[in-house]
Amino acid sequence: MNATFFKALLQSNAGLAGLILRVPVGVILAAHGAQKLFGWFGGYGLEGTGQWMASIGLEPGYLMALLAGGAEFFGGLALALGFLTRPAALANAVAMLVAIFAVHIDNGLFMSNNGYEYALTLFVVSVAVLIQGGGRFAIDNTLLTSLGGGSGRRTALA
Repeated sequence: MNATFFKALLQSNAGLAGLILRVPVGVILAAHGAQKLFGWFGGYGLEGTGQWMASIGLEPGYLMALLAGGAEFFGGLALALGFLTRPAALANAVAMLVAIFAVHIDNGLFMSNNGYEYALTLFVVSVAVLIQGGGRFAIDNTLLTSLGGGSGRRTALA
């Protein structure tokens, strides 16, 4: 892979909107991942989450818990920091699609019935960040500058 690929991956013209979208969603996703991975914030940790995932047909449960928790925790931290923002947003978008269709879809839209509205919201924000990038206030911009692509001109990923 060459520098052009990495420039396209890191460039963003989102400005402040990227920061506003990615930081709170990244923190929320990281907290959800911490529940799955470490049992923090009232979560069940890998063992408990894995058993639950296996019970709803996501096999092998432990691996699925590790993948979902890892995408949410590490992807959420990356989103919040604006570090490799697009790959992090993609990982979280996939995790939210799985959550929607494997867990919540049969319960309808609303969260009050364990529906998919919350996972859908996180999916949509992840897709928006995937498309626009992390914005001006992201670590990605430092990486881009170090690759020699830090001229004042920013373009959206086409």
